[in-house]
Amino acid sequence: MTGNQVKGKSFRGALRYNLEKVEKEVAEILDSSFVNTQERGIMNEVKMMRMLRPNLQKYFYHTSINFPPTENITNALMKRIGLDYLNKNGFNQHQYMMFRHHDADHPHLHILVNRIGFDGTVVSDSNDFARSEKVLRELEKKYNLTQVLASKQAKERSMTKNELEMMKRTNMPSQKMAMQIILKEILQSKYKMSTNEFISKLNAKGIDVLFNQASTGYVSGISYSYQGMIITGAKLGNDFKWPSIKNTINYEQERDRSTIYEANARSKSTIDQLRAGNEHAQGNRANTQQDNVQYRSISDSTSNFGKFVFRPSFQIARLAQADREFGRAVDNVINTVIKIPKVLLLATLLDSHGRGNHLGAVNQPAIAHSMKEKPKKKKKKRLRI
Repeated sequence: MTGNQVKGKSFRGALRYNLEKVEKEVAEILDSSFVNTQERGIMNEVKMMRMLRPNLQKYFYHTSINFPPTENITNALMKRIGLDYLNKNGFNQHQYMMFRHHDADHPHLHILVNRIGFDGTVVSDSNDFARSEKVLRELEKKYNLTQVLASKQAKERSMTKNELEMMKRTNMPSQKMAMQIILKEILQSKYKMSTNEFISKLNAKGIDVLFNQASTGYVSGISYSYQGMIITGAKLGNDFKWPSIKNTINYEQERDRSTIYEANARSKSTIDQLRAGNEHAQGNRANTQQDNVQYRSISDSTSNFGKFVFRPSFQIARLAQADREFGRAVDNVINTVIKIPKVLLLATLLDSHGRGNHLGAVNQPAIAHSMKEKPKKKKKKRLRI
């Protein structure tokens, strides 16, 4: 299972979004602590609870729990999972509402919660993402569901909501995803390449490398720059952090000290040019533009299979069978473009990805407070003598 979280003051917007799904018969209400299920009545109850903490701005909490497409989740089981999720996260005396959505290929649950409890206490939002992830791993084991790697153990970082929206809009992989693919292909070399070879191969693919190098030559981290985007290795995934890289390549601190220093100087120069408005700074290298094509598009003759393919960073064991069926159809296409062990169509992955369904909440107006108008001062009449 994967979970997304939103905190803010837009309870009304999130509620309206889910109720409209119910009206369109693509969602249903699983459980609720409110007296009725009408928007006006729910918001009146929420306003009463807000009076206990009138100065709290981000009182609203919304999460969506996404299950793999292969999981057979009944409404009763989903409700139990939702209640366990609330209790383990500290929402045991709070207003809540659960919705099951049916507008995607995978089962998913939306939960709306008021952070203000019936006794006036507020559930802390400190480290709530880590807490939520820990709870999801516990629930997977409790209910014998498909287990997902924790983010700290993931070799590749999953896509963000903004990346998903950008890829749906442009039908193109994000820079982060392109870097993951390029780095993975380079690091799969059967022999230990030198530090200089590693840097040169990345440069040939249009990626500049920035090392966090001390004056002593010691390297403590690595970042990558691609098409104007700079990202640390940690944000790409554990496989792309410096501790993993230096164990994969043939690296020696004293020997490679000057090589890394020169690479940093070139990368900084290229980045400075990009910031100055030279959009072709990274593309001026030989064959860079040609090499980038293989990570972006396939010839028009393959339109029946979809235009873009990539290896997903969000993998589920039970999708292996679907991968194999799809793989038979596009093996010939993939071999002419890029060799990837498992592939999915970009559109297919986005539709089934847990973060593909997000709400576009409308800001809820603040609670109105009656204010008395100050009486106007009467002007004193001056006596004329």
